[in-house]
Amino acid sequence: MRATAADWDARVDRLNGHLPARVRAAVDWLRKPSRRPARLAAAIALIGAGFLSFLPVLGLWMLPLGLALLSEDIPALKPPLERAARVVEGAVARLRKR
Repeated sequence: MRATAADWDARVDRLNGHLPARVRAAVDWLRKPSRRPARLAAAIALIGAGFLSFLPVLGLWMLPLGLALLSEDIPALKPPLERAARVVEGAVARLRKR
């Protein structure tokens, strides 16, 4: 099955439904088209902080989150992110079977 932008959007919507109400509201606010400047600033900050993962609190977890935010404005990022998510899901499933 080929990863598409629609698959990524569905994944983000599904994951957003599992978030606590306050976090979900913040994510929904950021995903609105009119919030593009704030979303780009947050994405760049998260990606930059992801590269500083050797420092306390900052970590690699920030890099994919920044890329996910950036994918709202750069649709070409969505299929690779969906493929990466599928690879991670498969690896987690294999580890759980052990």
